[in-house]
Amino acid sequence: MTLARAIACAAILVAVTTPALATGLMTCDSGDKTSWQSTDQLKDKMVADGWQVTRIKEDGGCYEAYGTTPEGQRVEAYYDPLTLELLLVARRGQVLFKKED
Repeated sequence: MTLARAIACAAILVAVTTPALATGLMTCDSGDKTSWQSTDQLKDKMVADGWQVTRIKEDGGCYEAYGTTPEGQRVEAYYDPLTLELLLVARRGQVLFKKED
């Protein structure tokens, strides 16, 4: 394999794996799932706040929501499933907002 080909393969590998790094940006110590609020409650809250919600799933003990912000940015957002507090907003792996501890 030539050096140019090796560099090209490495660049492709980085480009392909970078979006995968965006998942798992946040973990929550959210306890027992029976005390969690529902994803429907989160969706209602987000819509009331002006978001367009595409999908909500569990990730790392948090709710991970995909959608469009009131400002029109397509993002992923992490919420605490107990309080539905916004913890983190990211776009293509770049953190746009992170709650202060």
